[in-house]
Amino acid sequence: MKYKLFILLLSMVFPLFAQEQEKISDLEKERQNILAEIEETTQLLDVNKSTISNALNRLNLLNSSIESREKMISFLNREITSIDNGITDREMQIKVLEMSLQEKKDNYASALRKMYIHRNRLNNNLLFILSAENFTQSLHRVMYLKEYFKWQKRQAAEIVERQVKVNAEKRTLLNNKEIKQTLLEGREIEEQRLNEEKLSKKEEIQLLEKNKKKLLSELEKKKRQAEALNKRIEKIIAEETSMSTASSKNEHQEERQAEIKGGYAMTATEKALSSSFVDNKGSLPLPLSGNYKIVNYFGVHQYKELSKVSVNCNGIEIETTPDNEARAVFDGVVSRVFVLPGYHNSIIVRHGNYLTLYSYIDQVYVKQGSKVKTGQTLGKIYTDRENGNSTLLHFELWKERTKLDPLPWLDR
Repeated sequence: MKYKLFILLLSMVFPLFAQEQEKISDLEKERQNILAEIEETTQLLDVNKSTISNALNRLNLLNSSIESREKMISFLNREITSIDNGITDREMQIKVLEMSLQEKKDNYASALRKMYIHRNRLNNNLLFILSAENFTQSLHRVMYLKEYFKWQKRQAAEIVERQVKVNAEKRTLLNNKEIKQTLLEGREIEEQRLNEEKLSKKEEIQLLEKNKKKLLSELEKKKRQAEALNKRIEKIIAEETSMSTASSKNEHQEERQAEIKGGYAMTATEKALSSSFVDNKGSLPLPLSGNYKIVNYFGVHQYKELSKVSVNCNGIEIETTPDNEARAVFDGVVSRVFVLPGYHNSIIVRHGNYLTLYSYIDQVYVKQGSKVKTGQTLGKIYTDRENGNSTLLHFELWKERTKLDPLPWLDR
């Protein structure tokens, strides 16, 4: 009965314990990923000093860090719960093993007592064999003695093995309790940092509210600059579309065909490039490498912390560290390089009837007509030393004359 109970407990405990260990491992990986995000954001906050001009970006960085920190605490709580469950399962496993060990010891002790009682007969193995009534019985006694002594050795070995396993499980249990204590201490540190970040966020908001007139004026200025950039892009697209249409009508030029009426007329090579660009949606590399954080997303966004403050972004804006470089997200041809107030140098790369725009470029490494490959550096991103060391890349994606949200196209 005890043995059946032992088998039943083992069948319940070991699968649960294995599942809990796998869950803890997954949570640990997720926690490390979040920690990397927090460290990146913290580095960007340390580099970028607070000014009115970049205050909204800093607010976005703080919101991102707070969100990651809260997620980190949530994962720590789940990991602690999983460790607790693992400790409970481990304690049950030790009890089961100790129960089995005790049963082994009891059986072995019982066998030793019986052996002691019959010691005279067993000590004289030859006499025990020869005292059989017939030859067949003698053979049976020989086999019995061989099996008995084998069993005796096996039981002793199994007791030692089970004891080693119990001791190992107890050491693991102690280690799990130490891990739990480390996680509890880590959670306390994260909660303290979260409170500090919330305080910093409050101070940033107070600064913005205090200088709201100046902030709104700055936003209005950026809005005009964004409109000017949008008009410039639309003009360039219209010019190139017109040129491609004219080329398609020239019988001496390579055959061109537009995907849509009034669209950019593409050569066979450009069509293949455009098709390949679409096939890679969701796996395009980021337009920069290294440490980064997206601070402005596509579309109109209202700041819940600040009344009457909203931002409209025609692409995404990525905060990064000084001296970082912009890179092409796909193969293409540099369509245009131009300068515009508020955006410094801008580079447009054509990928068939798709275009990508890279703005806030300080030093340009390519020129109009240059063929570029995926990941190739296009230029050094501008760092505004007078605006808190803000290093920002403005990135847009267009298809024909339509702006697209770049985020679903990128592999993050």
